[in-house]
Amino acid sequence: MTLLLDGQKVRGKGLKVTANLRIESEDMSGQTSNTAAAHKGFKPKSLTVSLLIPFRDSAHLAQLMSWAEATAAGGQRRTYRIVNDTAEAFGVRQVEFSDNLSAREDDSLAAWRVQFTLSEKLSTAERVETRRPSNPVKQQSAPGQAVSASTSDDGAGDQPTELTGFEAVLKRLDDALA
Repeated sequence: MTLLLDGQKVRGKGLKVTANLRIESEDMSGQTSNTAAAHKGFKPKSLTVSLLIPFRDSAHLAQLMSWAEATAAGGQRRTYRIVNDTAEAFGVRQVEFSDNLSAREDDSLAAWRVQFTLSEKLSTAERVETRRPSNPVKQQSAPGQAVSASTSDDGAGDQPTELTGFEAVLKRLDDALA
């Protein structure tokens, strides 16, 4: 099994790639035993890569670290084109390093056990979502007349407005209490 990032091979022994697709949903049953769930979309796929790098090949680990730390213009993480059988089977074409990259010394071998995660960039679900037409915003209105804002700052010069019967009673009550 091989793994290429932008055409450069990730070097190491015992390379294993695990692909994950997270399907986001929320339980809608409340306090009942209903099994209803709200679909909240597909999250970007991720690839967890594990491999063994011998101590004598420390340059391979240094190269991997530099790929993980690489940034594009503007400080965003760098996006890599990926070539791998598991990634191809999952439909992953572009990835970026995410979560963590760890290297620990093996207990019995003179080597590092390296593990890192690559997250899909520009996923199929993301592209479909951007192509989907947005729902038009509907104009909302309430019954009755629209209230307009006064143009004067202190409220002087406002034209008197006609009060309804109930408002007239409230005004008289307010004036009497004042």
